[in-house]
Amino acid sequence: MKTIDDLGDLRGKRVLVRSDFNVPLDGTTITDDGRIRAALPTLKRLVEAGAKVIVTAHLGRPKGTVDPAFSLAPVAERLGELLGAPVTLAPDTIGDGAKAAAGELGDGQVLLLENIRFDARETSKDDAERDGLARELAGLADVFVSDGFGVVHRKQASVYDVAKVLPSAVGSLVQTEVEALRRATVEPERPYVVVLGGSKVSDKLGVIANLLTKADRLLIGGGMVFTFLAAQGYRVGNSLLEEDQIDTVKGYLATAADRGVQIVLPTDIVVAPEFKANSPATVVAADDMPADQIGLDIGPKAGDQFRAAILDAKTVVWNGPMGVFEFDAFAGGTKAVAQALVDATSRGAFTIVGGGDSAAAVRTLGFDEDGFSHISTGGGASLEFLEGKTLPGIDVLN
Repeated sequence: MKTIDDLGDLRGKRVLVRSDFNVPLDGTTITDDGRIRAALPTLKRLVEAGAKVIVTAHLGRPKGTVDPAFSLAPVAERLGELLGAPVTLAPDTIGDGAKAAAGELGDGQVLLLENIRFDARETSKDDAERDGLARELAGLADVFVSDGFGVVHRKQASVYDVAKVLPSAVGSLVQTEVEALRRATVEPERPYVVVLGGSKVSDKLGVIANLLTKADRLLIGGGMVFTFLAAQGYRVGNSLLEEDQIDTVKGYLATAADRGVQIVLPTDIVVAPEFKANSPATVVAADDMPADQIGLDIGPKAGDQFRAAILDAKTVVWNGPMGVFEFDAFAGGTKAVAQALVDATSRGAFTIVGGGDSAAAVRTLGFDEDGFSHISTGGGASLEFLEGKTLPGIDVLN
């Protein structure tokens, strides 16, 4: 892939940057600015090079219409604070306001275009529609830098099509993400351990199938674990269960046994009568869950079990929380896994937190991000990389 170094002298050049600013909001307040901070190295480099920086990004799913609830105004304000210089927000996505603001941009200044998903062509399945938007974006710039890893698995106008129109390169964020994930998937240092959580097995079918050919050990937690427990014949009470995936999971267990891949399931579970923060929590054996209870976290013995399975690894990838970490009573398993990764890192292991809810959990639970080798900004993109899929936004740059 070409990098910013390959674009030559950028002073006075108009550089269109695709960033991922899809941050969580409480009203107009950003509750986690991790993705904005992750974009800073590329943006600062372009500013210092004297480029005229035009950033395009999305927020939420406005479904191709202008919706003030998904305005990038809070992002522009926070980005300006982090850069230490004002960031202008264009009044529209690619209309007269955006074009006028781009024309007034000085060297080393930053313009943020309004939410690109306000334009339905961004996510259109029609190649011609996407191409039309891409060419309008390209009309604002001289070169394109792809730096939104969280969207490179999407064939969208501002990610894929614009790279076919302008001279293009990856930014440092995407470059770092790809290098880290390749290190974890192409001849990883062994033992290679993958920790999978989250709610549904069906969300990770391709990942599990691919990892059964690569990993030495799979640790399963989160809501998806109950389908694995059911596949072993255990009752799981009122816990999340995908009955239509039980046979698939039985196949995974058989394949793992044939290949010598260890699948580690929790020995105990934290249960409660209801899915509520104040619902009384108790710990039960994984093979003896009461019929009227819901499993909401892996138990303390499982936390120790998972920790031991992580600490002797040389490469660890973690994707998905172990429980409902947003509720204090059900955050213990996720904390245990996060701490185990930190300790493994300090022992020389290469560790990746695979974006999405896992990255949010690390920050919510107060862990220092420097305690991990890499925290991904792209949950869906990371998963598809782990599946071995081609990512359109990367492939087009090659």
